Amino acid sequence: MSFIAAISLIFNSTLILKTLGVAGLLAIIFAESGLFFGFFLPGDSLIFTAGLLASQGIIPFWITLPGVIIAAILGDSVGYAFGKKIGHKIFTKEDSWFFNKKYAERAATFFEEKGGQSIVLARFIPIIRTFTPIMAGVGQMEYKKFIMYNSLGGFLWAGGALTLGYFLGNTIPNIDHYILPIVIIIIIVSFIPGLREILKSR
Repeated sequence: MSFIAAISLIFNSTLILKTLGVAGLLAIIFAESGLFFGFFLPGDSLIFTAGLLASQGIIPFWITLPGVIIAAILGDSVGYAFGKKIGHKIFTKEDSWFFNKKYAERAATFFEEKGGQSIVLARFIPIIRTFTPIMAGVGQMEYKKFIMYNSLGGFLWAGGALTLGYFLGNTIPNIDHYILPIVIIIIIVSFIPGLREILKSR
């Protein structure tokens, strides 16, 4: 998927949610959190937009809130299990449309530098958040420790983004008129930590 196509998809978060509903949102969050081919999915903007729609009564907030948190935690857990069992093959896999070795390598470096807290921090960095639980599995991180950080990260990221969207939707009049610029800001802010880590590593 090209960068332009990805941005186009992100900007259509409202359309995606209205078409796929809560079930589609949970499936996307699950895939982006732990399935290595889900790194291109627009998790941040979808969760935030879901919060905005929930504030307008379009989707149920109190069903969506635990749903996105659980989907994020389960997604990371699957990524961890994948990494623990067959993740060592990641570094010998050839680049493809679904996989690029440099993403896994950046996630591995991020995990090694940050340790357990990387599971929480990675939640807020696109692409990195998909590969970090896999690298935790590859590194044989103790599961008890992993699930603790995983649960905290899922709660802060998914629950926080949804609640923020819901709060702003209930606070700012005609918030639907500002969805596009808000999503653009979210995209820019979410990529800052990743760019900083890349520049730091260079």
